[in-house]
Amino acid sequence: MPVYQQHGKIPHKRHVQFRRPTGELYHEELVGTQGFSGASALVYHLHPPTIVSKKEKPYSVLPEIAVEKNLSALSFQGFHLHPDEDYLDSRVVLFMNNDLRIALAAPMQSMTDYFFKNADADEMIFIHEGSGLVRTMYGELPFEYGDYVVIPRGTIYQIHFDTPDNRLLIVESTSPIRTPRRYSNDSGQLLEHSPFCERDFKLPKNLETHDEAGEFKVMIKKQDMMYPYTYATHPFDIVGWDGYHYPYAISIHDFEPLTGRIHMPPPIHQQFEADGFVVCSFVPRLYDYHPDAIPAPYHHSNIDSDEILYYVDGDFMSRNDIRKGQLTLHPGGIPHGPHPGAIERSIGKKGTNELAVMIDPFHPVKITKAALQLEVDDYYKSWLGYAKEVEA
Repeated sequence: MPVYQQHGKIPHKRHVQFRRPTGELYHEELVGTQGFSGASALVYHLHPPTIVSKKEKPYSVLPEIAVEKNLSALSFQGFHLHPDEDYLDSRVVLFMNNDLRIALAAPMQSMTDYFFKNADADEMIFIHEGSGLVRTMYGELPFEYGDYVVIPRGTIYQIHFDTPDNRLLIVESTSPIRTPRRYSNDSGQLLEHSPFCERDFKLPKNLETHDEAGEFKVMIKKQDMMYPYTYATHPFDIVGWDGYHYPYAISIHDFEPLTGRIHMPPPIHQQFEADGFVVCSFVPRLYDYHPDAIPAPYHHSNIDSDEILYYVDGDFMSRNDIRKGQLTLHPGGIPHGPHPGAIERSIGKKGTNELAVMIDPFHPVKITKAALQLEVDDYYKSWLGYAKEVEA
């Protein structure tokens, strides 16, 4: 993913004259990434996309770091984050490094008086609670509970929510977010062993061309600064487009789990990858079926990467006392594993209904002050039950 898409009216050849019925030229724009070597789309505007009528003073959105270096298992109650009316104001970064930002958001209102463009990063928005519609110049993208919405960098968008009750997990990636290469053949087609296929993806539809003049505010994020720009024409004035650069969505519920006779490692759960991290989907599945299998995961020394788990729903069998929206951070360099009782508890079980998103950054993350306001006290002591078993 993505696959080639074509919508609306486009000329037969690239970079040739393409005119309105009244004779004026349409304005061609190449929306490209990684110079001219990454994914791109050719879009055709009614008006030049460069007509800026006003710029306002930029302001910093750089998160405030509380912990630069960490070697402690930590946990955070994500649903303790207070809702905020505005979409951008509601986005609160918890963890970050040079490769990514991981944020939570609980927006209550739709974006009606401005648009947003992230010029820094691709965005992956996991919909934990809520439903609605992402509007872009490429068309509309409906979303609901369990959807991953992937918005490539440079995409101007608005989100319209159906209700004020919304909970989002947001990952910003400084490199392109893509599906794992091992799932695809040389032509880019997803292979038979992939846990999802092209049919599972939600693609933009209902392209609308807005021929409107006025004042259209676009909030542009670049280098952790927010730049308020006002354009003189509507940003969704596209009559047609084609290419590989566009937003899409896929549901965690459409991820088909891979299972085996004995416990399988986390890469079987992988959903996305980028240059500096991977994203995995833990979904309801049958447990291992060897007669002596231990379904609970073995203890693991994640020496080379941090592990961040976001708990969505169900009963996560390797953890005790976990709530919806809770996050755990197990840093690279020390082992982590099942909570006391989890291993024995898992033996003989036939399946699990857990639902979770795992993000493994390849470089250590910094922890923000906002994250510490959600921290669970003394999470690192939650394995002490094993010590009591030894004493007994």
